[in-house]
Amino acid sequence: MASEGLASAAVGPHNAVMSDDAVLKQELRTAISARKELGDEMEPAVIDAFVERIERRLADGEDARERALKRRRDHQKEMVLGSMAISIPLLAIAAIFTGLQGVIAVCVALVVIAVVTAR
Repeated sequence: MASEGLASAAVGPHNAVMSDDAVLKQELRTAISARKELGDEMEPAVIDAFVERIERRLADGEDARERALKRRRDHQKEMVLGSMAISIPLLAIAAIFTGLQGVIAVCVALVVIAVVTAR
């Protein structure tokens, strides 16, 4: 059974879920053993401390997800605005030298950049 845990832990490049589960299980075991040692009168304090650690870990994960989403949106916005800024002179050059086909090619390139950065 221990080899299964090691095998499943080595599956992905970042096993945050697996390591968090193992840490939570260990913390739960620690809280249960502390409750047994301290007795019934300290049970609420032990449970509150355990719940507080879980809530803190969930809040930290949520903050990390929000920061990653903000970075992704900022990058997408920079790419689209940059491509639009570059497209202004490209559209003018394409219209002068190649006509409608050049303008269409520049517009298609803008759409491709927007789609690629959105994914």
